[in-house]
Amino acid sequence: MPSPLFALFLAAFAFGTTEFVIAGILPDVAQGLDVSIPFAGYLVSGYALGIALGGPLLTMATRQVSRRTILIALTIAFCLGQIACALAPDFAAMLLFRVATAIAHGAYFGIAMVVAVGLVPQAFRGRAVSVILAGLTVSNIVGVPLGAAIGGLWGWRTTFWAMTLVGVLALVAIWVLIPQTKAETQQSGHLSGEVRVLGRQQVWTSLIMMLALMIGQMVPFTYITPLLREVTGLDAMLIPWVLLLNGVGATLGVVIGGRLSDWKLMPSLIAMLAIQSAILVVLYLVSPYPLPMSVTIFVWGALNFAIGTPIQARILMWTADAPGLASSLIPSGFNIGIAIAASVGAALLESGYGYRSLPVLGAITLALACVVAILSAANERRSGAVPPNAALT
Repeated sequence: MPSPLFALFLAAFAFGTTEFVIAGILPDVAQGLDVSIPFAGYLVSGYALGIALGGPLLTMATRQVSRRTILIALTIAFCLGQIACALAPDFAAMLLFRVATAIAHGAYFGIAMVVAVGLVPQAFRGRAVSVILAGLTVSNIVGVPLGAAIGGLWGWRTTFWAMTLVGVLALVAIWVLIPQTKAETQQSGHLSGEVRVLGRQQVWTSLIMMLALMIGQMVPFTYITPLLREVTGLDAMLIPWVLLLNGVGATLGVVIGGRLSDWKLMPSLIAMLAIQSAILVVLYLVSPYPLPMSVTIFVWGALNFAIGTPIQARILMWTADAPGLASSLIPSGFNIGIAIAASVGAALLESGYGYRSLPVLGAITLALACVVAILSAANERRSGAVPPNAALT
């Protein structure tokens, strides 16, 4: 792995951990801030909306600034956000600090994706994307279970202090390993060109698939801790190990997804969407049984991130001539899905549906995404369209 990619990976790990670790400590956060668990789920929605709405705006506002400078500034913002969350006196303050951190998160991933694919030949761009995604998956393997364990032992606020330390390490890595060069200065093309590429059907259909993927993932995952406690009957101390298993699967999925993206992108994507829809049905069926549930969570995690890689690679491929806005919409698409998922999940729970019902909605959305992928691929074949030449440096 080139050393600049390692720096991007480490910061992605930090941002990914602070986004997803909330699922592992949600009951404790809810108790500490004196709100219900479903209401505390809006911390997930708020973070996701901060990424989705604030990330693209910040990315476009800094188009004339060196990418290295922006990456450093965003990582500093991350560290300050973790300190603020650790000190949050109430739910409203916590939500505000999470949203502020999320804006930096959204801008970071948009810029980091463009930098990553610019570091490698075109034939390896799927794998470059997978390195950034690996930061998210390793955060699920190491960051989320460890953060949940730290929160269980020393209180949820300690989790955010630990995340501050990770952010400092990421800041040092970016400062040292990503040098200032002309290749890192963002393109100065007109905003109209950035917007125009979004009209390509390969781009907007990929964003739809991304939205569906995140609903399928996050409707159950936001409430995975109470699901495992109340439906599966797992002891609270075993739940971090199940989250670890999910993260191991996700990391394997990133590796597989990167290679499939560079091999047969659309056929692989269609097949994985169909399989994931079926896996979510299995997740519903086996949720009362600890061993089958743990195995299914492993497979589910692998497919979530295996599917994410070709979707992102496809967007970057078809917007290579104007990547700024489109790249910032990648984390936006993911996190609009997360926000919808957390809100819908909370609404379902508050309406009296049990935690076990949550995978059913995901199965439906993944099946619809599979249909969208099939139609998009067929349209692409009929039109004979080819991706634009790269203009990423």
